[in-house]
Amino acid sequence: MKLSICTDVMGNLSFTDMLDKCVELGVEGIEMTGGGWSPGPHFRADELLADKGLLKSKLKEIEARGLQIAALNCSANPLDPGAMGKRHLKEMKETIQLAGEIGVKKIVTMSGLPEAAPGDMVPNWLVYTKSWPDEMPERDRYQWEDRAFPLWHDLVAHAKACGVEKYALENFSAMLVWNPETLFRLRNEVGPMVGMNLDPSHLFWKGAEPIAVARALGDAIHHVHGKDTRIERGLADVNGLLELKEVTDVANRSWNYVAVGAGHDLQYWKEFFSVVGMMGYDDWVSLEMEDFTMSTEAGIQSSIDALQATIIR
Repeated sequence: MKLSICTDVMGNLSFTDMLDKCVELGVEGIEMTGGGWSPGPHFRADELLADKGLLKSKLKEIEARGLQIAALNCSANPLDPGAMGKRHLKEMKETIQLAGEIGVKKIVTMSGLPEAAPGDMVPNWLVYTKSWPDEMPERDRYQWEDRAFPLWHDLVAHAKACGVEKYALENFSAMLVWNPETLFRLRNEVGPMVGMNLDPSHLFWKGAEPIAVARALGDAIHHVHGKDTRIERGLADVNGLLELKEVTDVANRSWNYVAVGAGHDLQYWKEFFSVVGMMGYDDWVSLEMEDFTMSTEAGIQSSIDALQATIIR
């Protein structure tokens, strides 16, 4: 496995300064983020597709520093029923086209989440029982069969036409695909091009065990994010793990995204990466740093130290 970093965390830096920082940190690859929800300015697909000279220049800068592009990331909701969904889908397709043109084989993204019934105006994450109310089975069927399956058949065909080989869907909350069971529901319909971006941080607060998840996924692991979560002692016992507070309100949340090693110790991460490797995954592990309990610099360095000490090389 090789260590890369999601470039969003350095969105305040110029493109060349960001690359120089990656070299300084000792990572081998970059997961270029842009489009969808990402504000990252460094590698916007629409801009680079329109200016091949700029694209060539940026690729030359990456190559000159001995870095590799681990994946293109367009984290988005292409199933949103409003204008955002149309924009996100357009940007996802542009990202796939760009990946094909530069020889990147993997897209990190999200499954999307649609409305629960025709005419609804907002996405609806259905995570309560199908037993009640009576409309729930139809809402579930609608989201998957009428909305998600057609879109993902189209996205798979688009990726194949562009020469892209893998979609890695992050097991994020408020998405149709958020755990192994939901991943396989989509994968069984549209094929093995769709796999998971195994992000342990989201699994921890959902009550799942990432090591067990890795075993369940097997060859459906298409990418891995190095990211940790800490369940906050005392607060989670009172309020549970369904947390609505701002991510910056770290002192009052039941759980927080933290630097790798600040939620689970290095022995845990050694076991995690060992099992991921046992399942046949030998590709990029991308640091995604969203720790608001410490400075960005400290979080990045602490996480990289932990990942370099634990990933299987």
